Amino acid sequence: MSAPELSIVIPVYNEAAIVRSACLDLCARLDALGWDYEVILAENGSRDETPRILEELSREEPRVRHLHEPHANYGRALKHGILEARGRIVICDEIDLCDVSFYERALPLLAGGADLIVGSKAMKGANDSRPLVRRAATRVMTLLLRLATGFRGTDTHGLKAFVRERIEPVTRLCTVERDLFASELVIRAQRMGCDVREIPIALREKRPPGIHLLRRVPRVLKGLAQLGWAIRVMKP
Repeated sequence: MSAPELSIVIPVYNEAAIVRSACLDLCARLDALGWDYEVILAENGSRDETPRILEELSREEPRVRHLHEPHANYGRALKHGILEARGRIVICDEIDLCDVSFYERALPLLAGGADLIVGSKAMKGANDSRPLVRRAATRVMTLLLRLATGFRGTDTHGLKAFVRERIEPVTRLCTVERDLFASELVIRAQRMGCDVREIPIALREKRPPGIHLLRRVPRVLKGLAQLGWAIRVMKP
């Protein structure tokens, strides 16, 4: 297949319950819009039936590709998917969101000159329906990123859209994986002079998070220290 206009990269971990229906629904909505696209499902370390389902999906749907990482690592899977993307525009989404309305609002901004659009759960106009503890965690994380790296913004994790040729070099410079790869990508793009903008999103997840929030805290704090060192000391 020739390179599509749009690549949608979605990390996937133990999503056997929803991945097939979510992916097919996303493809149907994009087909209805008449868009030229590919969907890249970046599976990483799944222990359920997700890999088998992705094999079947990629055979049934020529626009669907799947990648495999042997270990559960969200950041590595997302980076792998971005570097494998062939589209002029790349969108990073989540399998429990598949927010096509974000795509429709982000693409005109990219066409108007922006390099990277972040879908913010925390800026004015956003509608975050997650439990209070998770909304609070997002704001605490943003504060810590500001203190550790000088981040300017309200959110780094989740939905993103960017012009591949402008952001791919930033992607290759990122060194922190797992939970904070997405944060490093946005922060490095800002520091390298890219035009990074935020737009509010409505967040309604289709299922509870796969990893308990408290279990992630030690790993996130370690990653934050690594990210602060990489941004402040190592620099690109």
